[in-house]
Amino acid sequence: MVTVMDKRTLGRSGIEVSALGMGCWAIGGPFWAGAQPLGWGEVDDEESIRAVRRAVELGVTFFDTANVYGAGHSEKVLARALAGRRDEVVIATKFGGTFDEETRQTGPDDGTPANVRRSVHESLRRLGTDRIDLYQLHINGLPIPEALDLIPTLESLVDEGLIRAYGWSTDFPERADAFAAAGPRCATIQADLSVLRGSFAVLPVAEKHDLGVIIRGPLAMGLLGGRYTATSELPRDDVRGLSPEWMTYFTDGRPAPEFLTRIGAIRDILTSGGRTLAQGALAWLWAYDGRTVPIPGCRTVAQVEENAGALAHGPLTSAELADVERLMGRR
Repeated sequence: MVTVMDKRTLGRSGIEVSALGMGCWAIGGPFWAGAQPLGWGEVDDEESIRAVRRAVELGVTFFDTANVYGAGHSEKVLARALAGRRDEVVIATKFGGTFDEETRQTGPDDGTPANVRRSVHESLRRLGTDRIDLYQLHINGLPIPEALDLIPTLESLVDEGLIRAYGWSTDFPERADAFAAAGPRCATIQADLSVLRGSFAVLPVAEKHDLGVIIRGPLAMGLLGGRYTATSELPRDDVRGLSPEWMTYFTDGRPAPEFLTRIGAIRDILTSGGRTLAQGALAWLWAYDGRTVPIPGCRTVAQVEENAGALAHGPLTSAELADVERLMGRR
């Protein structure tokens, strides 16, 4: 079970969560932007529900999804899995994406105040809840003036009790800085970061404004799960299979050789002390910055159990962290 030492506070919101969360992108199943898959292939909803419930049993209290994942399907599956246990967990979802729930096709992003208010009610319906604990802007590169226009609406949603706090999923430190400075109840930044590469520049912003740091991609889109080699090829219904431009860990459905080389250089350190490679990657994050709450994606009970097992090992030691940083050329 998770102990007090395994908990985090989501910045100035005061909301307490487990040091490890569960990312719920994959359990949404297929959705598309035209012919480009944005999901992780077909999923078994019943296994997804078992996985979420197993995570709760193992002390994971933080679940991160988005309205667009599976065109609303992830939120619906999460609602089924957490039925009767809502008060035991913290639910984060996101807004900004548009989609058709029937065709599962995405539309253009909508970062307007009107869409915020419309989207929150739609997410509340799909999640089967009366409040969202953390509501996050999901348009990474929204211009700062447009993002600041959303703050009065978000503050109103807090006052109305529909959300408890809000944040921005962005890899741009200047955006996070402006949003946190202007938003009294902005509590978090969510950024892409793994031991292999990522948005390191957002971490000082989080410290400056006392923000929680939610880490997406902590296992490098699966590369740090240890299952992929240079000859692996992802299926074409997987977002990694057609490898959109932002999918730097994979190219044309295959692991990018440079990242496999980096993993090889640090594998022995990450797997020391009986950790799996995935557990070591999570341990690196906790050692690198104590604010971080990694949210590795899971869609099976086995994945949940492996990731939650990292809590028992805790962070890397300072010496192990220093060795990793030296080998990665960051120190």
